[in-house]
Amino acid sequence: MSNNPPSKTRRVSRALAFTLFFVLAAVIFVGGAAAILYLLFSQYSGVQNIWLLICGAPIALITILLVTIFNLYTRFGKPLEELFNTINKIEAGNLSARVPENKSDMFSDLIKRFNKMVGELERAEQQRRNLTADIAHELRNPLHIIQGNLEGVLDGVYQPTPEHINATLEETRLLTRLVNDLQTLSLAETGQLPLHPTRFLLADLMADLTSSFTSQAASLGIDLQTHLADPNLELTADYDRLNQVLSNLISNALRHTPSGGTVSIQTESIEGNSNYQLQITIRDTGAGIASEDLPFIFDRFWRGDKSRTERTHSGLGLAITKQLVHAHGGTIDAQSELGKGTTFTIALPGN
Repeated sequence: MSNNPPSKTRRVSRALAFTLFFVLAAVIFVGGAAAILYLLFSQYSGVQNIWLLICGAPIALITILLVTIFNLYTRFGKPLEELFNTINKIEAGNLSARVPENKSDMFSDLIKRFNKMVGELERAEQQRRNLTADIAHELRNPLHIIQGNLEGVLDGVYQPTPEHINATLEETRLLTRLVNDLQTLSLAETGQLPLHPTRFLLADLMADLTSSFTSQAASLGIDLQTHLADPNLELTADYDRLNQVLSNLISNALRHTPSGGTVSIQTESIEGNSNYQLQITIRDTGAGIASEDLPFIFDRFWRGDKSRTERTHSGLGLAITKQLVHAHGGTIDAQSELGKGTTFTIALPGN
C-alpha cells in the first residue's frame, strides 16, 4: 500500500496524464512536420532549398509546437487544473471555493454547473449549522427552567407547590412538542412520513375546523368565515395531516389578527388545470408580514417578531405545513402586506 496521501497521489496522476497528453500531441506534430519536410525535400533538389529546409524547419517546427501546446493548455489544461484544485479545496472542507469562469467554450457550461452544485452544498451546510444552533437555542430555555425549578425545590428555595410543579410540567410539554415537531419535519423532508389517504367530503373537514376554532375566534373578537364553492366536493388525502395543515394556518391567522378582524377559509375548484384541481385559501386581516421576511416564513424556527417572548409554539408550524402539502403533491404560497393581512393559498392535485 502506498504511503502517499490520496490527494498527493491524485495530483501526481493528473500531472502524469497532462504530461503524456502534451508529449503525445508533440509527437503527432513532429511526425507531421517530418512528413512535410520529406515531401518538400523530395520536390526540391537545389542546395539552397536544402539548407533552407534544414535551417528553417526546426525553427518553424518549434514555433508551431509551442503555439500548439500553449493553445492546448489554455483551452484544456488550465480549466481542468483549476477544476481539480477547486475539488481539492472542497474536499478539505472549503465550500466557498469556486472555479473561475474563464469564458472557455469547452468548459464554460461544466464550470457553471459545478459552481452551482457547490453553491447548493454550501447553502445546505449553512442550513444544517443554523438548524443545529436553532435547536440548541430552543432546547436551552426550557431545560434551564426545569433545572432551575428542580434545584430550587431541592435547595428549599421553592416549595413543591402545585404552581411550581405545573410550571415545570409545562416546560416538559413544550420540549415534547418540539421533539415531536422535529421528528415530523425530518420524516416529511426525507419523504418517509407515512400518509393514510382516504376519500372524504371537503365540507366535513371544513366543519371540523370551524367547530375547533369558533370558540377561540369568538373569545378574541374575530369573525371566522368559511366559504365552500361546492359542498359535494370530495378529496382523497390524509384527513388528519390535511387537518393539521389547515389548523396550523388558522391558528397563526387568529394569533396575528386583532379584535374586530376577519379570518376566512375559502375552497374552490381550479378549472382548466391538469395538475391542480383544488385550491384552499386562508386569508386574515392581521398585521401582515414584511416583504423582506416573506421568503423565509417557511424556514425552521422563523419568527417575524424577533423580540417576541411567547414560547407556546415550537416555531416549526409553517415548515411542517409546507412539507405536508408537498407530501400530498401540492403547493403552498403566501402573499402579505404589512397592515393589510396575509393570504396562504394551497393547491392540491386532482383525484
